[in-house]
Amino acid sequence: MIRLPPFEYVPARSVAEAVATMEKHGAEAMLVAGGTDLFPNMKRRQFEPKFLVGLGGIAELRGVRGDAESGFTIGAGVTLAALARHAEIVRHYPALATAAGLVSSPQLRNMGTIGGNLCVDTRCNYYNQSYQWRKAIGFCMKKDGDICLVAPGSPRCWAVSSSDTAPVAWSVGAKVKLVGPAGERVIPAEALYRDDGIAYLGKQPNEILTELLLPPVAGRRSAYMKLRRRGSFDFPVLGVAVSVRLEGGLVREARIVLGAVASTPREAPKGAAALVGRPLTPEAIDAAATLAAGPSRPLDNTDFTHPYRKKMTRIFVARALRRIAGFPTTGGDSEEVS
Repeated sequence: MIRLPPFEYVPARSVAEAVATMEKHGAEAMLVAGGTDLFPNMKRRQFEPKFLVGLGGIAELRGVRGDAESGFTIGAGVTLAALARHAEIVRHYPALATAAGLVSSPQLRNMGTIGGNLCVDTRCNYYNQSYQWRKAIGFCMKKDGDICLVAPGSPRCWAVSSSDTAPVAWSVGAKVKLVGPAGERVIPAEALYRDDGIAYLGKQPNEILTELLLPPVAGRRSAYMKLRRRGSFDFPVLGVAVSVRLEGGLVREARIVLGAVASTPREAPKGAAALVGRPLTPEAIDAAATLAAGPSRPLDNTDFTHPYRKKMTRIFVARALRRIAGFPTTGGDSEEVS
């Protein structure tokens, strides 16, 4: 049995108190809500905080407010399970409900939060191992070593973005609220992420993500699809989030964002641009899907071969668009491969 290292748990009663505690302890402190990713990483000694600042008791981080016309405000402490079954989110933002419902297993979705999944750590075959395993190979750049074992000649870490909900938030034009010692700020979801396997978040360590802000629906339709080996529990090895705004039978706006193919969610602007001004016909969908696969450049650092994941990008983008268009599709939201 791998045990947690020693730490002091400091429950916060408000966001302001959590911010103050994080500022007090600095680099020795980390935030915890559901802990579904944090605690396993601590057991493997990938995270070694001396203080955990608990967010679970902060009422202001819970709840979903708003409507389709004004947009929705989702507290960062809302569990993934609650979000996946929230009637208004399922109806108006089905991609987000789907993504939340595909994270891990039912037990962990009951604990894990939307804020935690938006900020979840990047992953790599050389990193997500026990301390003894990592020590045997000399560690890697992301923790305790100085070389990226995926690309030894590279000066940076190539660990992969592993969030299901991040590509969706990016694709639908969501924003996030961050609260820190300098006050509050609201940024586009895409500004939360950086293309770096180690410094993968664009927020300060002592800032707290408190809300996910969804814009008014305004004719927007969305879909999310996930590739993994098993139909449950596994992290994505490919995630495809598509958002389209239709008007008069034509696509007026479109965004396609790919997950688990880089250290950050990766947008496919050429594929999306190919849809604008056109109806969602099978021909338009196939053309857009081919272009959308261009930015997908997975490396050999997660499950399955990278050429296969590249191929599946085009297939999943086409399936997501066909679902939005109301055409028949094969398979569900998540495809498992044995």
